[in-house]
Amino acid sequence: MGTPVRVLHVVVNMNRGGAETLIMNLYRNIDRSKVQFDFLTCKEGVFDSEIKAMGGKIYRIPYVSDVGHRRYVRELNQFFYRHSDYQIVHSHLDKMSGLVLRAAKEAGIPNRIAHSHNTSSEGGKIATLYKWYVGLLIDKNANHLFACSQLAARWLYASKSRSSTIIKNGIEFEKFSFSKEIRKQIRKELDISNKTFVLGHVGRFAKQKNHHFLIEVFSDFVKLKKDSLLLLAGDGPLRSELERKVKNLQLEKNVKFIGIRSDIHHVLQAFDVFVFPSFHEGLPVTLIEAQAAGLTCFISNNITTEIDLGMKLIHQLSLKDKSSWVDHLIAFSEKSTSRYQSPLVFTLKGYNILQSARQLEENYLRMGGEKNEEINHLHPNVQ
Repeated sequence: MGTPVRVLHVVVNMNRGGAETLIMNLYRNIDRSKVQFDFLTCKEGVFDSEIKAMGGKIYRIPYVSDVGHRRYVRELNQFFYRHSDYQIVHSHLDKMSGLVLRAAKEAGIPNRIAHSHNTSSEGGKIATLYKWYVGLLIDKNANHLFACSQLAARWLYASKSRSSTIIKNGIEFEKFSFSKEIRKQIRKELDISNKTFVLGHVGRFAKQKNHHFLIEVFSDFVKLKKDSLLLLAGDGPLRSELERKVKNLQLEKNVKFIGIRSDIHHVLQAFDVFVFPSFHEGLPVTLIEAQAAGLTCFISNNITTEIDLGMKLIHQLSLKDKSSWVDHLIAFSEKSTSRYQSPLVFTLKGYNILQSARQLEENYLRMGGEKNEEINHLHPNVQ
């Protein structure tokens, strides 16, 4: 076989965010003799060394928030003019993909993918208005529309959402299967008693994830269940603000900030329940992972119902009723539940990473002009 089809993924950086984690899961499981990933980023990321080890190239240009609209557009135009030999550009910047794909189209790149990972834009009024404006460019410049969920597709593509391709946020579910031994090991490492009831959260400390609400719920919860702990994995711009909130509420002994972890599949074993009160999400990978770990999840009703894999682990609650969250969590903390789940569910529901990787591979090979014989070697059951 000849050289692999090279796909340029466009992201801000390759850190441990939901979309970036998915991209790396796909990269590790795709046939790299047929498809190779390269990356256009704006900042260094924790996955950079692994990307290079797997044969990927990483290019860097400054981001719009650092250099402004005009220079960012100029940088994009210059980059794609120099790298117009790419057959496929796959942008993960939600509405900002409009600028990326316009530059790619003007450079003559034939396949331009917009990929929606969310259901709302981040930032204040000016940032939201700007993103809305550049998002209008997607319609004319993307010729392939991908999304992680139907809700994410409707948000970014509106009337064209029905023609989009859903790439499910598949995971390596075996890694997340519940293990009593790993649970004991992580709890010992984090100095958590076996008897302590642990509420857990994994996510970037940003407005979208609604940590302020989470901490307030926990503040009421711990008054009723003294031996409990809130374990927060992640980092982000609001971390110091949230640490101050914890201190002001005198919760320092009951809240642990453990930062960004490379072993989330192990950290999840230490949780007793997963709490996820986001204002908006596309289809969060971390909730798929939590279900694989057998965790009951209390989540906001702003999140798509597509996240529920039918294992009776997802409970959606309104952000308008804080006391309801406390009541549900207290009631759950008094139950005894099994953490063991059937791995078959993830394949049947399409959240096996091998399915997602093969589906993407098939799409790339078709775009890259591979012969039909190549595509026929792919897994026949992947839709």
